[in-house]
Amino acid sequence: MFTPLMILFREGFESFLTVAIILTYLRKTGRDWLRPAVYWAVAFSIAASVGLGLLLASVNKPLWEGVLGLVAALLVASFVVQVWRTAPTLKRDMEVRLNEYSSNSSRLLAIGGVFLFTLFMVTREGMEAALMLIQVRNNKQFMLGSAVGLGAAALMSWAWAHFGHRVNVKRFFQVTGFFLLLFTVQIAFYSIHELSEADVLGPMSEAIHAATEPYGPEGLYGKWFSLLMVGACGAWLVGATMKDRINRGRLETVSIR
Repeated sequence: MFTPLMILFREGFESFLTVAIILTYLRKTGRDWLRPAVYWAVAFSIAASVGLGLLLASVNKPLWEGVLGLVAALLVASFVVQVWRTAPTLKRDMEVRLNEYSSNSSRLLAIGGVFLFTLFMVTREGMEAALMLIQVRNNKQFMLGSAVGLGAAALMSWAWAHFGHRVNVKRFFQVTGFFLLLFTVQIAFYSIHELSEADVLGPMSEAIHAATEPYGPEGLYGKWFSLLMVGACGAWLVGATMKDRINRGRLETVSIR
């Protein structure tokens, strides 16, 4: 349950945050007439992401599951690193792009530009979520975890909108990114396991299959690995929070002097 919860919590909040930034910018710049383009883009993004999820759910062959797992691990790791690199300037970069697209002299081109920009930004998160969720879809509490994750993302987005100064978005993306990077390790084990089941790893397929089976999401050690991920992320967050408080205390001491 916890893994799909964390996946949709992270990706859902990032999507909500993206849409919030776009709508806020349009309102502040007097371009409210472009808001319907954002809503249509979000609807298309959700449909595309659900469609991809249903398509991937129909894939049962070990070869395809193994290949998709490796693709998911590669994309998730690269996306997380990219977010860490661009997070400090994400809002500014989005506003610059939006200004370029929405300032077009042609009303139709402005609508199309905002629509495509929103579609790309939101669909990227949806596709990433679909690729990760396909790896844990057989979890007994998959649907419950997914629903709770989406609800938590919506609640987090509401908190950010009303109490943004109290929500440490930087730490949120850091700790959830850390979780997803650890999850990619488990995806890699699962993918290798499926490829060995498809007998595409040569003479060592049988041995690799037996060695990696306990580390899958439903394996003996795989279940404990999920708890380890939670513990590691929790410990990191506590340490980072304490460090922030110590740094703030030092700055306050220096300012008093």
